[in-house]
Amino acid sequence: MSIEEIRRAESVIEVCGLTRRFGKKVALDNVSITLPQGTVLGLIGENGAGKTTLIKHILGLLKPSEGTVRVFGLDPAADPVGVLGRIGYLAEEDGLPSWMRVDELQRYARAFYPTWDVEYAERLRKDFGLEQGARLKTLSKGQRARAGLMVALAYRPDLLLLDEPSSGLDPIVRRDILGAIIRTIADEGRTVLFSSHLLGEVERVADRVAMIRNGKIIFCDSLDAVKEKHVRVTLRFSEARSSPPDVDGAFAWEGAGREWTALHAGSLATLEAEAALLNGVVVEHHCPTLDEIFVARSGASAGATAED
Repeated sequence: MSIEEIRRAESVIEVCGLTRRFGKKVALDNVSITLPQGTVLGLIGENGAGKTTLIKHILGLLKPSEGTVRVFGLDPAADPVGVLGRIGYLAEEDGLPSWMRVDELQRYARAFYPTWDVEYAERLRKDFGLEQGARLKTLSKGQRARAGLMVALAYRPDLLLLDEPSSGLDPIVRRDILGAIIRTIADEGRTVLFSSHLLGEVERVADRVAMIRNGKIIFCDSLDAVKEKHVRVTLRFSEARSSPPDVDGAFAWEGAGREWTALHAGSLATLEAEAALLNGVVVEHHCPTLDEIFVARSGASAGATAED
């Protein structure tokens, strides 16, 4: 078996050259992502960047205009039975049958999944504070999110797809949902694709991060590598400038006069050499947070959301 065949065999998700058009609009543009088994990938991006569209392709709900999508080595659009039974899915809009009680939801979902773990489902129900006889339509948004996560986890799927699972929820519910996801990852080594605009959550959960912008992948790497490839720098020039310096790989310049600050994608040594050619020196630098990287590379404000 070749190295490429081994790599593919170990990959839960393999997206290659995926392009999706809606009329003249290009929603996904030559997207390629590989998600190895046991990996947690945090998917970040601005509003309308393409996150949900990508997830819908992984679920087989959409077919590529170009390129391929493979999940467990299968085409999810052509073989939904072989794929969906191994995926736990939770989105911001839960889609739960509101007329059911919590215990009826458990029995209903159990019928679809041979691997449903009755004891685990009951433990999740208790952990999430869900009453068996409670009607879903009477539950708060946070309680419905807990119920949706209970269903997504109870049959111990090989892959978890979480599309903005804690968006709009209060901090306590977000903590419960995130805690359950972390326990699942730690205890069972599940593979997870986690889409969220709450970058602190992504940093806490993910070991790999992918950023999508205007349907294109900006970067996809381990969280440590993403941070190592970016640096927040302040340059000081010998003379005042009326505009930011022209430096390759620099984003979101701030400042005036002799001092300018930006995020730089690349090595500090390369930046220092470029700055020297412009009669400037690096006077301060630090490793940025994921939030700083996202804001600089998306042009979003610090409080912007990133929902599709």
